Amino acid sequence: QVQLVESGGGLVQAGGSLRLSCAASGRTFSSYSMGWFRQAPGKEREFVAAISWGGTRLTYSDSVKGRFTISRDNAKNTVYLQMNSLKPEDTAVYYCAAAGSRWPTLTPVDYAYWGQGTQVTVSS
Repeated sequence: QVQLVESGGGLVQAGGSLRLSCAASGRTFSSYSMGWFRQAPGKEREFVAAISWGGTRLTYSDSVKGRFTISRDNAKNTVYLQMNSLKPEDTAVYYCAAAGSRWPTLTPVDYAYWGQGTQVTVSS
């Protein structure tokens, strides 16, 4: 079992930055690839970024590539999402998730564990 708790969301102006954190419980955190997803009102949950178990493979959606950076610290059981140059269209609830594979995956169904989400609001 893995429990995930996100933090770091909030209200920011367009062009600003936020850093999301996701703290995981459990001894096997380093065995999981981790991902960030987001869901805006009235829209489906969409993939944002993912990172392999060792942090060497990173994958991003085209909409955030070059602006967001995913990273992890296995010693702290934490995954991060650094978000720069934020845009109003980045407004959503952001979720972190843990997948049972060691390599990053874009597909929500591959993720067995999910956090409760943290709200990110970008004003124009």
